[in-house]
Amino acid sequence: MLWILLAQFIIFNISAALYAYKFTKVYDPSRTEVSHSGTKNIFSKTWRLFSGPLQRKSVEEEKPSFAYNDVQLQTSNGLKIQAWYAKTDSASKGTVILFHGFLTNKSVFIDEAAQFLNKGFNVFMPDFRAHGSSDGYITTMGIKEVEEVKLAWDYIATKGEKNIFLYGLSMGAVTVSKAVAEYDLKPSGLILEMPFLNIQSLIKAKARAQGFDGYFVKPFSFFITFWIGLERGVKSFQLQTTKYVAKINRPVLMQWGAKDIYVSKDETEEIFKAIGSEHKKLVIYETANHESLLRNDPARWSATVSEFFSEYGKP
Repeated sequence: MLWILLAQFIIFNISAALYAYKFTKVYDPSRTEVSHSGTKNIFSKTWRLFSGPLQRKSVEEEKPSFAYNDVQLQTSNGLKIQAWYAKTDSASKGTVILFHGFLTNKSVFIDEAAQFLNKGFNVFMPDFRAHGSSDGYITTMGIKEVEEVKLAWDYIATKGEKNIFLYGLSMGAVTVSKAVAEYDLKPSGLILEMPFLNIQSLIKAKARAQGFDGYFVKPFSFFITFWIGLERGVKSFQLQTTKYVAKINRPVLMQWGAKDIYVSKDETEEIFKAIGSEHKKLVIYETANHESLLRNDPARWSATVSEFFSEYGKP
């Protein structure tokens, strides 16, 4: 009996190690694989869960219609980080730096950037490492990516900008919170949309999205998080969004979709409650999934953001 348990433990860890490796690695978009994401075959679904996904590096599907400049930053280990920088046609009220989510890129924010420009703010839109046009094929869900937030902040600050807002979606929101806490950044305000609680919660959500739930998902997500830390040389269990937002003392607008399949209501409320700022607001979009809240409800998103800027957007 002991040998059986030991064998199961070893197999479980091999699966978790494989999943962790593939979950944190992106491949060239040209790589192909037969997808089983929509199959109802339990054996195919189980294999996909335990072997890990094949994740392609995101590519820009479109370019902005507004005028912009290409900007290149560089990390401490030599990775080139690509970004777009655009200035408003009117007198600038400040700059909004936008950070995208996991496995997407800066082009998903074209609509949001256009809104910010129309509201009188310049925009800066970087790709995280291993995303979009930036270098790299390894992602750590915000642990190492925090360096990109600091690089973007420093780039805008060196232009003499005093009124900087940080906007993050999902992984971008987590990474922004981490950067503010660790680098003691002082933005005029933060807009955090759909941040996840930690790596384990994200992995469990991915499993649920594939049709899995139950007792085995919790230990599996624990071991995957462990192997991510071991394989990528990071402290994976220390990525805790509540710990970062507790150190934020700047105004925060937090937004979430009630039909979000990756971030639960309990997670959202726990994160919002932990935010250290006295000036914070949570807005819930009842029909939104884990998606662009602007596209889900343009009028409400625009009015909510305008109100936030009106209260905290003056230099």
